[in-house]
Amino acid sequence: MPKLRVISGSDVVKILESFGFVIVRQRGSHIKLKRLSVSESKEILTVPNHKEIDRGTLNGLIKQCSKFVPETELRKHFYN
Repeated sequence: MPKLRVISGSDVVKILESFGFVIVRQRGSHIKLKRLSVSESKEILTVPNHKEIDRGTLNGLIKQCSKFVPETELRKHFYN
């Protein structure tokens, strides 16, 4: 399995915005993103806005994102 890239919170937000998520609000160092799906259900993700996201946290974000975005699409952005 390929290794996770070292990535910042703002980079994760840019990647998720390319999949149709928009920033709803920011409280402290956490950014909340939302997108409406085809079935009109709300898809909400919270991303820590840190200079470098820990691998465990990034892995958790990828698992949450894979509920909404195909994992094959996510691999291009998050793995080497």
